[in-house]
Amino acid sequence: MLTDHFSELENLRLEKMEQLRQMGIEPYPTRSYKNSNNADAIKAFEAREAAGEPEGLKLTLAGRLRAIRNMGKLSFAHIEDRSGRIQLFMRINELGQEKLDQFVRFFDLGDFIEATGTMVRTKRGEVTLQVEDFRMLSKALYQLPAAKDEVVDGEIVRHAALTDPETRYRQRYVDLAVNPEVREIFRIRTGIIKALREFLDERGFQEVETPILQPIYGGAAAKPFTTYHNQLHQQLFLRVSFELYLKRLLVGGLDRVYEIGRDFRNEGVSFKHNPEFTQLEFYMAYADYNTIMEMTEQMVSQVAQRVLGTMVIEYEGHKINLTPPWNRMQMRQGLIDHAGIDIQEYPTAEGLADIMKARQIPFKPGTPRGKLINTLMETYLEPVMIQPTFLYDYPRDISPLAKAKPEDPNTVERFEGYIGGVELCNAFTELNDPLDQEKRFLELGRAYAEDDEERNPMDEDFLRALAYGMPPAGGFGIGVDRFVMMLTGQHTLREVILFPPLREEDNAAPEAAE
Repeated sequence: MLTDHFSELENLRLEKMEQLRQMGIEPYPTRSYKNSNNADAIKAFEAREAAGEPEGLKLTLAGRLRAIRNMGKLSFAHIEDRSGRIQLFMRINELGQEKLDQFVRFFDLGDFIEATGTMVRTKRGEVTLQVEDFRMLSKALYQLPAAKDEVVDGEIVRHAALTDPETRYRQRYVDLAVNPEVREIFRIRTGIIKALREFLDERGFQEVETPILQPIYGGAAAKPFTTYHNQLHQQLFLRVSFELYLKRLLVGGLDRVYEIGRDFRNEGVSFKHNPEFTQLEFYMAYADYNTIMEMTEQMVSQVAQRVLGTMVIEYEGHKINLTPPWNRMQMRQGLIDHAGIDIQEYPTAEGLADIMKARQIPFKPGTPRGKLINTLMETYLEPVMIQPTFLYDYPRDISPLAKAKPEDPNTVERFEGYIGGVELCNAFTELNDPLDQEKRFLELGRAYAEDDEERNPMDEDFLRALAYGMPPAGGFGIGVDRFVMMLTGQHTLREVILFPPLREEDNAAPEAAE
C-alpha cells in the first residue's frame, strides 16, 4: 500500500487529511470555481488601476501553494498555476479566527487551494488577492522538494531542489512541479509542433494518419518492435516510419500530405536516439530534393522565428544561425576536402575497407560499401557541419527508396540536414519506378544479413501501389524531439521527452522525490 512507505512528515499530512474529513471538509472536492488564471488577474487589476478604478475586482483563483508565511492574525501565501504566481493575503478581519486557524493548521506547501477575494496592491507594491474565503482542492501527501534562492551580485539565483537526472526523468511530474524552466521547455515544444503544422497547412498540405501497427515494417533502416494480434493470428510491427503509407497516398491523388506522430525503433538509447520518438514526414508531388532543401531551410528558420523570436540559437556551445540559405556539401566532395578520400576511386567495399584499416577507423567485417562510406561521413564530415548544412548525394545501397542521379546510377538524390554536427532531417527525390524499387529490395535482401537494420523487407503491396503510377515527388522526415532539443539548447533527448524510457527501478516501492 502507498501509506506503508510514508515518512513521519507524510503521515502528519495524512492525519491532516483525515481530520478535515472528520470536520466535514472534503480535501479532494469534485469541482473548482476558479474564474481566472493568475497572470490574467494581475493584468485585469493593473488595467483598472490605469483607468483610476482599482477597487472592487472580485475573483476566484486557484493553484498550488508555493510559499506560506503565517504571522499570527494574518497569513501571506503564494500560489502558482500555469500562468505564474500570485500572492494571497489572509487576515482575521475578513476570515474570522476559526477560518484562519484552518489555513494555518491544515494547509501545507504543495497543496492546491482555491481562494475568493478582492484584488488589491499591498504597501510593498505587490498585486495580491485579499482573501474572503478559501478551500482545499487537493491535499498533497508527499512534500515537493523546496527550491532555494540566493542573492548573487544583487540578482536572485534560483537553485533547483530537484537536479538528479534519474529522479527527474522517472518522476517527471515532480520535475515539472518544482522546475519552471522544465515547464518552459515543453511549452516551447508545443509551440514548435503547432508552428510546423501551420507552415505545412499554409502551403496546401493535408494532415493524415497512417497505421501504427503494420504487417510489414519499412521506410527506414531500423529494427522494429514486434507484437501479435490474437484475433487476426498475425505478427505485426510497430512502425519505424510513415513513408511507404504516405507515398501510397500520392498514388491515390493526395498530392501534398504530412503526418506528425510516433515511430518506434528497437535500438539503443543515446543523447540523440530514443526507441519511441515523434517524427514529421511530408511528401510533395512534382518536387525533387532541391525543392525540399529550400522548403526545409524555410520551415526550420521560420519555426524558430515564430516560437523563439529569433533565427539564431545556442546549441552545444555554438551560436548557430538558421537564416537561409544553408550551406550545401556534396558527400563525395566533402570527403575529398576533409578526409582526402575520393570514394569514386574505391568502387568496392574491399578497397574502402583497406583504407579504413590503415586509418584505424573501426568497422564490422563484411560491411557493404555504402555503410563504409557512411562511417567515413560520420568520422570526417559530421564534426565540421556545425552551421546548418545540407549533405547531399548519398550511396545507392543505403538509400533504397531514393531515385538515382541520372548521370550516376550508384548515387541517389538524397540529403540530410545537419546542425551542430548532429543529423536533423533526411529527404529524397522519391523512387517511383516499381521495377527499380523491386530490384532495390531484392539487392538489399542479398547484401545484408537477416539481422542487419539496413535490410528493408519486400513490401509487395507498396510495389503494387507504385505500379498504378506515383507522380514524381520529394519526401522529407525530421525528428521532432531532436529539433526541440536543438531549439531549446538541451544536450539530450530526455530533456525534451516528457516520459523517456528508463531501466526498471531496483526497488519497486514508490518513493517521494525529496
